[in-house]
Amino acid sequence: MVDREKVLEIIEGYRGQDGILIQLLLDLQAEFNWIPREAISIVSEQLRVPKSQIYRIASFYKAMSLCPVGRHSIQVCMGTACQVRGAQKVLDLTGSRLMIKPGETTRDMSFSLRRVNCLGCCAMGPVIVVDKDYHGNVTAEGVDRIIERYD
Repeated sequence: MVDREKVLEIIEGYRGQDGILIQLLLDLQAEFNWIPREAISIVSEQLRVPKSQIYRIASFYKAMSLCPVGRHSIQVCMGTACQVRGAQKVLDLTGSRLMIKPGETTRDMSFSLRRVNCLGCCAMGPVIVVDKDYHGNVTAEGVDRIIERYD
């Protein structure tokens, strides 16, 4: 169940401003770690914006999730430079250690795993980003250390 008062508080911070829907949704994402269906209903009702428009925006941006995600987001870079340095092995090993596939969340809601195209730090490949922490030159042993650090 979503905290209606918190959603209303976030909306109130944008009251009277134009073009705020994307930023408002990002704020909801930051607050709840995803955008709950109930929050979308409240935004739709308060801003008089069709739910379909809100869903269209929220499903377009990778920074927004319409499904519950783990406390920690793990992204494995699959860009060309990371690929040639073993990113697929790192991704497979990370998924194996967490017992999930890319796009899934662990049962205890601790971790979500995503594959991303390029994180822009090619010289450090393969790269894993946990939340906002970048880990470069990741090896098989490094995967375990990284997961343990956030567990």
